[in-house]
Amino acid sequence: MLRENANDLLAFLAVARERSFTKAAAKLGVSQSALSHTIRGLEARLGLRLLTRTTRSVSPTEAGQRLMETIGPHFEEIEIELAALSDLRDTPAGNIRLNAMDHALEFILWPVLKPFLAKYPDISVEVCCDYSFVDIAAQGFDAGVRLGEDVAQGMIATRIGPDMRMAVVGSPAYFTDRSSPQTPRDLTEHQCNNLRLPTNGGLYAWEFKKAGESLNVRVSGQVTFNGVYQLLNAALDGFGLSYIPEDLVAPHLADGRLVRVLEDWCPQFAGFHLYYPSRRQASPAFALLLDALRYKG
Repeated sequence: MLRENANDLLAFLAVARERSFTKAAAKLGVSQSALSHTIRGLEARLGLRLLTRTTRSVSPTEAGQRLMETIGPHFEEIEIELAALSDLRDTPAGNIRLNAMDHALEFILWPVLKPFLAKYPDISVEVCCDYSFVDIAAQGFDAGVRLGEDVAQGMIATRIGPDMRMAVVGSPAYFTDRSSPQTPRDLTEHQCNNLRLPTNGGLYAWEFKKAGESLNVRVSGQVTFNGVYQLLNAALDGFGLSYIPEDLVAPHLADGRLVRVLEDWCPQFAGFHLYYPSRRQASPAFALLLDALRYKG
């Protein structure tokens, strides 16, 4: 009975966290019909409805939410302890799931992951590129990567990159018949490429600071994206000004493909941090990666 319940509870947790039978079935490697049958069997044995199903969504009932909150952490602890057994192996092993922005992946994570994965062939790393602030514990991630100011409370945060600055840039062609903005307020007279934030669906207000004065400017233009690499390409192609990380535009500034403006209005801010739930004991594989990523500058 215990073995049967354990398997069924794992199936329930997958559906409740994914809010989808389709996604949960893919994650568990079973068919959707088999997973649905498993959940119905668990509900029948308990005499309780655990999930509310509609044609568009799946969500836990009150009983399901309580079950998820009470048993979920215990299964996570079991998984961590099983992973910790890799300490007894000659070669460290394990699976690590990270949630990060594409910018952090290219400039911070991947340069470290390349030698790390070569050194530890039995450690696998999955990186999900995402701009939204997901609940990493609920979504099954070991850690997330965000800017220092964006790390949620209650998390352990480790700096993995230097302080950063943003840059306002445009192509030389864009400035052929336009004057450069002298203050952030002048941006209202320019074509600017917007970034839409996935968290609340709003457009990101460009942030500036100089001599104690802080300004948040809402800009307008023809194009809006939800990623910094698209903003970079728009600027390179002459579609107005973009507000993007300094390290991303540095090579294009050096070769003259981009021109920077309002540099003195762009202050430094806390760079990328790796964060994870404080209640979780790090697996040996995760501890090795954390040490490799730790910023030593």
